Amino acid sequence: MIDDIYDVYGTLEELELFTDAIQRWDTSCMDQLPQYMKYCFESLLKLYDEIEEELAKEGRAYRMPYAKETMKQLVQSYYVEAQWFHNKYTPTLEEYMNIALVSSTYFMLTATSFLGMGDDVSAEVFDWLLNDPKIVRGSAAICRLMDDVVSHKFEQDRGHVDSSVECYMKQHGVSEQEACDQLNKQVVDAWKDINEECLEPRDVPMPVLMRVVNLARVIDAVYKDGDGYTHAGGIMKSFGK
Repeated sequence: MIDDIYDVYGTLEELELFTDAIQRWDTSCMDQLPQYMKYCFESLLKLYDEIEEELAKEGRAYRMPYAKETMKQLVQSYYVEAQWFHNKYTPTLEEYMNIALVSSTYFMLTATSFLGMGDDVSAEVFDWLLNDPKIVRGSAAICRLMDDVVSHKFEQDRGHVDSSVECYMKQHGVSEQEACDQLNKQVVDAWKDINEECLEPRDVPMPVLMRVVNLARVIDAVYKDGDGYTHAGGIMKSFGK
């Protein structure tokens, strides 16, 4: 729902208000929001409050501020992309990836997945995550680039910020196919980074690394034969069998 607010429904002025409200994380911000945003904002805060209550029963409420921080970072990245789209701005690939790795939702999903884990996850693990470790950055790159390669035509047809494909094409003056080939090579390199980190785990326990790896595996399965997320009728159904 939040993704659609930024991609489809919100004006740039409304998105600025919504982004500010998320950064402040306070119900008093609701008064400044349009009605359709109020429902989303209120539901989001209520959901996080409910999760925090459950974590508190286990003595793990300290985890929730980290999850909130990754959500704040996510909506901030959405807002930057909305500005790019409204201003018809095509960033360099490097500039794009700095924002798109966050807007891929991968950091937020990783932090959220850590909430229910056992004693392997400490405050230090969340600090590690927020410091942009290579394995998480590689996994986010796989998510972002594989998604862009298979879905950029559909996204551009409906009106969307330029993807890594368009950024690479414009920056390097190459064809769409050449851009996709180069981005797929970056996906291969990202898998190498992930493997390297798993072979020599140093900073966090192996179960934490495997959570990151398994999220990347999901992305690989969803996007390797097309956009299985947007067009979920085929491969996504097969996962449930």
